[in-house]
Amino acid sequence: MASNPRQQFVDQLILLEAQTMGGINMVVEQLDRVMEALKHQDVELAALVIADDDRLDGRYLEVHQGVLSMLALQAPVAGDLRTIAALLHVIKHMERMGDQCVNVCKLIPLLGHEPPVQPEIMERIQRMGAAARDECVLARRSFEERDVGLAEDLVRQDREINRLNREIFQLAVQLGTDADVREWAMTMVMTARALERIGDNAVDIGEQTAFVVTGLFREFSDSSHAAKR
Repeated sequence: MASNPRQQFVDQLILLEAQTMGGINMVVEQLDRVMEALKHQDVELAALVIADDDRLDGRYLEVHQGVLSMLALQAPVAGDLRTIAALLHVIKHMERMGDQCVNVCKLIPLLGHEPPVQPEIMERIQRMGAAARDECVLARRSFEERDVGLAEDLVRQDREINRLNREIFQLAVQLGTDADVREWAMTMVMTARALERIGDNAVDIGEQTAFVVTGLFREFSDSSHAAKR
């Protein structure tokens, strides 16, 4: 007996979504290693994160190809079509978050063997990393559970990341004239920017959750966005 084409379609869509959510899990693992490498100035761990980005890129291509194949071979409508379209966006944001992890790790060897760490800045960097991790986990959960409330809560969490990002910049520009300290601080400003972008991409995934559920795309109100005129 031939298998049901509709069931094949549903099974393939479930698989593609599971692969996408697994990609977000991979980002969380990468971010954990990023923060560990920053904390201990671990150049070897940073290099591992950079090398492992190929796995994330591979996952992106795998899901992207699967989605295009479904669109070419099937004629999805309504909720299925929204899910397929959303997956294309989610894997793009997943891949970008992985790239930000790589960007941070490329900075770590530039800091030197014993960098002049400023505790008040590093403490905020670690808090930013933890908040970005929480956002990634919440973004994945909101999509899996089709929970718009959880997705919208990402905006609240993202405000904390944005606040820490501003504080790090302010602390960096207030440092003294020691060239090595200022160079380290500017590197932390770039690190904070990368972590802030991870949070932004998590919010973008939350927006895709709302799109799948409601059929309408809207940008969540976010304190990181300038008011529109």
